[in-house]
Amino acid sequence: MPASPEAQRYPAVPLLTHDPYFSVWSFTDRLTDDDTRHWTGARHGLIVVLRIDGQLYRLAGAGDTEIPTLQQCTAQVQPTTTRYCFTGAGVAVELAFVSPLLPDDLDLLARPVSYVTWEVSATDGRAHQCALCLGVSMELAVDQPAQAVRWGRHRLEGLQVLSCWHEAQPVLGRAGDNLRIDWGTLYLAVPDSESQTWAGARALALEAFAATGCMPAFDDLAMPQPVLHGWGHLWTASDLGAVTVVAQHGRVLVAYDDCYAIEYLERKLRPYWRRNGWGATELLMTAQREADDILTRACAFDARMMEEAARVGGTGYAALCALAYRQCLAAHKLCADVDGTPLFFSKENFSNGCIATVDVTFPSAPLFLLEQPELLRAMLTPMLDYARTSRWRFPFAPHDLGTYPLANGQVYGGGESSPRDQMPVEECGNLLLLMAGLARATGDLGYVRRYWSLLSQWAEYLRGNGLDPAEQLCTDDFAGHLGHNANLALKAILALGGYAQMAESLSEADDARTYRLLAESWASEWLRMADDGDHTRLAFDCPGTWSQKYNLVWDRLLALHLFPATLAQRELVYYQSQSQRYGLPLDSRQTYTKLDWILWLAALAETEEAFAVLVDPVVRWLHDTPSRVPLTDWYDTITGVQVGFQARSVVGGLFLPVLLRRAR
Repeated sequence: MPASPEAQRYPAVPLLTHDPYFSVWSFTDRLTDDDTRHWTGARHGLIVVLRIDGQLYRLAGAGDTEIPTLQQCTAQVQPTTTRYCFTGAGVAVELAFVSPLLPDDLDLLARPVSYVTWEVSATDGRAHQCALCLGVSMELAVDQPAQAVRWGRHRLEGLQVLSCWHEAQPVLGRAGDNLRIDWGTLYLAVPDSESQTWAGARALALEAFAATGCMPAFDDLAMPQPVLHGWGHLWTASDLGAVTVVAQHGRVLVAYDDCYAIEYLERKLRPYWRRNGWGATELLMTAQREADDILTRACAFDARMMEEAARVGGTGYAALCALAYRQCLAAHKLCADVDGTPLFFSKENFSNGCIATVDVTFPSAPLFLLEQPELLRAMLTPMLDYARTSRWRFPFAPHDLGTYPLANGQVYGGGESSPRDQMPVEECGNLLLLMAGLARATGDLGYVRRYWSLLSQWAEYLRGNGLDPAEQLCTDDFAGHLGHNANLALKAILALGGYAQMAESLSEADDARTYRLLAESWASEWLRMADDGDHTRLAFDCPGTWSQKYNLVWDRLLALHLFPATLAQRELVYYQSQSQRYGLPLDSRQTYTKLDWILWLAALAETEEAFAVLVDPVVRWLHDTPSRVPLTDWYDTITGVQVGFQARSVVGGLFLPVLLRRAR
């Protein structure tokens, strides 16, 4: 197992990561082994080439294999930054991709701008004439490369700007899972005094750069053109001059303006950064003006988060958190409601494409409770407001708001018309626990009061259906319907305890007393029904079975004290006997697991050794898995192979051990 994040091998590496559409990754160990890709696997190519004393060397991209590569020495992922180091031909290069998703600054977090920076220095005591060129594929602006694009150039104060866009611009025209954006505008912006820019074919750009260190003199104007075979790119070239031991620095900005981001209950929402009338001009000029400060803040945030994660769980756990951070945030889109209220919409990446899924918000929530509860509120508000409308006619909570990016009403199971294949106990329990967690983190009882009648309705539903759930789906719906689900009942009991806690804070004395006593009574009954000797059962009527009781962690998060501390420790001891090479299976039925739930269980560990028993196999999996995709949360514990899902926001749940430790 690797000893440090620097030595860690990642299944895929985040590069430009902002939302479900603007999300570029490397799926290989070396940045030159393949083209970079959208999280879905579609090519979204980035090319970086360094010219050293007249000879070209590739740093990123695989489309031009005749160009030799510099040796990649390290690849390091931190929460907001991925940093590669290369050496060869007498120079050393550090190439970094920074998406400054800083949770204490929603305006900055919402800006769809990444920075690509480089630092080049000599290593052999000689001066080397160097130039660097970077190309961003126009594939980033289309769903399919056969779609035609147009491009153009602009000048802003201090910036040269290239842009491209799909000529048809079907804004919010389609919903689905395996889709890329095909509206809005891709931008490449560079400081005016440092670089040249050019738009056009890859071959022409690299031919000119090889010959002169510059881009062609005139843009290719034969448009519109389809982006077939990675043909069209936005290019910049920077002459670094004679590079010595004193490093030469540079940076570019890559941005995507989608103009409208989400349709919510039939109205089109602007991205949050546009809420006060901003457009691309303000976006790019501000990103450039504040760049030095932003990069410094991102570096400080990375150091703080990595140090805290390592202190809680060691360097292997910190590597998991680093990889999860941008993935979690980039599986969402931050929008502004008509009054400027932030609304934060998740997408079920490679699951079913649903938007604002409650049982995706639930496992994602620890990161937001830890770093920015306002974002959790922004996730809950659109769902709670929808549930209060006449369109939602069931006594239990909804599952989703539609299919991304159209949040126009539930589509899962029976949708708005039938209770068939819904998750009634699951989603009621999730929303009550999330509201209780949010209230505890913020102290904002006004928000709870605003939705109190709805929360009371769901508490009453659990009161009638939660102790011994009928056959139904839970969040682990891939495992199928299950009756008498012990972990689901556990969630219902803790949710009623959370409801009683909120009622007490609101001085709703009758509800507080009634539901607290009910939760206590049910907890005792649960212990009896779930008992299977040295562990608890998967289902109350299935002796000889077991399952992860990850919901138990909410007893500690909310300080409910409904269950004895010995329950968690007994479960963790039993899990040791069931663990496989790459982690603990979800339950006794299959050998697959859920990454997020394992870390929830690890949060319950009372010793470093017990924590390591659960987490070390996951760190081993991260290093060994043959599935080269952005973090999957559903994989086989024996083979390490992805079963399904990738790039989902649920990896925000990996931060639960940090959250629980900080709350102590």
